Amino acid sequence: MTLILQRHLPDDMRLTRALPGIQPEAGPWLHVDDAYAAQMARRQALLERQPDDVLYLDEAARPAALELLDTVLQTLPDLGFEVGSNTVTCPDGRVVRLARHTPLNTLGHLCQNDFVLMEKRGVEHVLTGAVLCFPASWRLSEKAGRPLVDIHVPVDEYTEDVARRVQRLFDGIQVGRPLWRFNQLWYEDPELFQPRSQSEPRRVGAGLSKGPYYRTERQTLLRLPQTRAVVFAIHTFVLARGDVPALH
Repeated sequence: MTLILQRHLPDDMRLTRALPGIQPEAGPWLHVDDAYAAQMARRQALLERQPDDVLYLDEAARPAALELLDTVLQTLPDLGFEVGSNTVTCPDGRVVRLARHTPLNTLGHLCQNDFVLMEKRGVEHVLTGAVLCFPASWRLSEKAGRPLVDIHVPVDEYTEDVARRVQRLFDGIQVGRPLWRFNQLWYEDPELFQPRSQSEPRRVGAGLSKGPYYRTERQTLLRLPQTRAVVFAIHTFVLARGDVPALH
């Protein structure tokens, strides 16, 4: 097992909030941190060796996936990427070819983030596409094509009231006004690829006093202007217990 850890946590991820804990994104919605090169190497291995486990796209969601790729490409120069007409040079020196016929796979080779596309189908938002290399105890194949409420089953804290609030939140996300939240988990091992079937026992510590590794996801929600899809962008941080700052 390769140890891939961050040494620092952003200051705005040290204050705990009640679910769903959503707030406006005041700064950039994409980030590059000290684990970029190592995380990208792990992502590249997963995309090449286990694509069926980490990629999903409903063909009807292809326009949204392409719009997401274009949106990300517009943001990357501010993060130290060199974006050309057919390639992107990344902060770790890799050159990624822009393959528009596989937009989510391309995104998976560019960013530390995982990306989940949620589109309105009837009265609910449904998972229509994703590149998910670093799942935190869920399996993409079980959630693909499912509505928002089903995606969060069986999270104990995700009550019917919270589910209604989150669906209203998704309905209200405005273009150009991204929102974000973060979660907090403790794991027994630092592996980033942690799929788990909803029928399997959880491997996560039950509280904030268990496990040697602290895992937290910065989860950003934004709406794409053309397709109106909601993007769920997930930046995963894993820190050793000794590097975890005081949480309030």
